[in-house]
Amino acid sequence: MSVRHTVRVHPSAEQLPRSEQLAWALAQLAADPVEVDHDVAEMIVNRVIDDTAVATASLTRAPVVAARAQALAHPTSRGGVGATVVGLDRSARTSPEWAAWANGVAVRELDFHDTFLAAEYSHPGDTIPPILAVAQHVGSGGHDVVRAIATAYEVQVSLVRSISLHEHKIDHVAHLGPAVAAGLGTLLHLEPAIIFHAIGQALHTTTATRQSRKGEISTWKAYAPAFAGKVAIEAVDRAMRGQTSPTPIYEGEDGVIAWLLDGPEAAYDVTLPGPGEAKRAILETYTKEHSAEYQSQALIDLGPFDPAHGVLTPLIRLTVFAITVGVGLWAVGRRDLTPG
Repeated sequence: MSVRHTVRVHPSAEQLPRSEQLAWALAQLAADPVEVDHDVAEMIVNRVIDDTAVATASLTRAPVVAARAQALAHPTSRGGVGATVVGLDRSARTSPEWAAWANGVAVRELDFHDTFLAAEYSHPGDTIPPILAVAQHVGSGGHDVVRAIATAYEVQVSLVRSISLHEHKIDHVAHLGPAVAAGLGTLLHLEPAIIFHAIGQALHTTTATRQSRKGEISTWKAYAPAFAGKVAIEAVDRAMRGQTSPTPIYEGEDGVIAWLLDGPEAAYDVTLPGPGEAKRAILETYTKEHSAEYQSQALIDLGPFDPAHGVLTPLIRLTVFAITVGVGLWAVGRRDLTPG
């Protein structure tokens, strides 16, 4: 049975027990040894294929070329065999955090991989490159990889359902960092206490503004999720060495909710699978047919151009006008027009 966690700000004097913190609930979810349902496993395989195809299509794009060059400048770290970079020979390996960086940029560059929209925007497929990179480095098997990706999707979708970031101009990768850290905890069979601190560090280092999606759009839009994946790997590495995180990261009086989101009086209900309950959130997410934001997919399918004259057809002009008016009215209340 699913468990609902009410998350609110607590003064430091209350000394909120770890067992009542959202980061601890996410850590326990990651450490739960529940098996992955067959249909979920099949969907995970589909999303790995989708990510790989999208990354391959972007190999010659400038941000991807630059990220790849950065990754190759770093040798393979100790303790493993390194990880591969999309577009290069399998013998060309680098450390897992830099492979996650290069591959994460390649996956994100074209805005062509999966998405999930609720209280917040997200691209849960961004969790896959860092998990695969660490799995390659340490030699994890497919069973563990599937379980890790199921966890990462579960955490990100659960946070996206419940906690809006864009309303406060915080970028959606703030939900991605904890999701990757949780997924890596599952992959590496870590104890909840280690995962807890990795999640806290990952969140603390991935809270950035949405200016990367406003004004003059820069290449950083492609780098933002890759950065979150990279620092999540580093957070797990530090936590495994006994290093701790700001606590409580969500509920603290100077924490994320109090100062970056809805403030000291805010409360959120985050629903997670209970102990032994299967992680199925990936089935709520969806892929794209076109390299564009999700709300544009239907317009593209309508065929916006008259091939004989190269102009918008009257039907499409009317449709675009109606949608523009509708979005404008919606934006008056939401004050935000740029999903992730």
